[in-house]
Amino acid sequence: MEGHATRGNVSALHAHDLRERTRAYALRIIRLYQALPKTGASPIIGKQILRAGTSVGAHVAEASRAKSRADFTNKIDGAMQELEETLYWLDLLAGSGIVKPVKLKALADESSELMAIFVSMVKKTRSV
Repeated sequence: MEGHATRGNVSALHAHDLRERTRAYALRIIRLYQALPKTGASPIIGKQILRAGTSVGAHVAEASRAKSRADFTNKIDGAMQELEETLYWLDLLAGSGIVKPVKLKALADESSELMAIFVSMVKKTRSV
């Protein structure tokens, strides 16, 4: 795609950056999962956060190949749902004492920033 091409009002260059950012996010989630204790509730919560957190980028990749604006919006909505779930599991990890909240702050902040980006994308796409 050309740098000025758009899909759902998102430039190809911006879409590439977002794919890279969500890939980096997924890798951070994988590292968190690998660092969790292997006992108690950790493996269960870990598998949930691994599934939700790594699928954010998959939804973004799918959105880049959307067939229509509605399909694009649907894929980004899916990414937002996975982010919301990831935030839930991060909250449980912190609240249960499995991981110190300070160690999860940067990941939670990135989750919130990605959510804000996705909300903006959906609003722009729907307004066109």
